[in-house]
Amino acid sequence: MAKSRAQKKAERKAREEAERKGQGAPESDSQAQHDTQVPKSGDIAEIEAVEAGIAAGASEEALETPDAPKKSRIESREEKRKKKEAEKRAKAEQKKKEEELLAKRAEAAKGDQRKRTGVIAFLASCIAELRRVQWPDRETLIQATAVTLVFVIVAALYLGVLDLAFNWLVQRVI
Repeated sequence: MAKSRAQKKAERKAREEAERKGQGAPESDSQAQHDTQVPKSGDIAEIEAVEAGIAAGASEEALETPDAPKKSRIESREEKRKKKEAEKRAKAEQKKKEEELLAKRAEAAKGDQRKRTGVIAFLASCIAELRRVQWPDRETLIQATAVTLVFVIVAALYLGVLDLAFNWLVQRVI
C-alpha cells in the first residue's frame, strides 16, 4: 500500500523524535500511520485550533469560525452595555484616584509653606512653579519654535511694507 505525504511526514517526525530521545528507530511505523489515518471529529479539531490560537495570544472573537452560532441581538446589546458600565466604573475609579492625589498634594503644599519674605519667597515660589510645569517633548518644541519664527517673519514683513508705504506717502505730501 502506498503511503501518503502526511504518513511519510508523520513517520519521519516519529523517527526524529525517537533519535532525539536516543532510542534509535521507532518500534514500528504503524503508530505514525495510525495518527494520520484516524480522523478527529470537526468539533475536537476546532477546539484544539481555538486553544492553540488563544495560547498564541489571539482573542476568542478573532478565532470564531464562520459557522459558529451567532449571538442574539439581546445578548450582544447586553455585552456592550456591560462593557460600557465597566469602562465607566474604571474611569470613575481613575478620577477618584486623581482627586485623592490632588488632595494629598494640596495638603502637602500647605504643610510645606512657611512664612518667607522677599527674594527667598520669590525663588521658592519659582521653583515650586517650575516643578508643576509640563515640559514639551522635542517634536512639540521644534514645531512651536517654527510657528513662532514664521509669525515673527510675517509680522515684520507686514510692518515693513506699511512703513515703506507711509514713508513714501509722507515724502510726497511734504
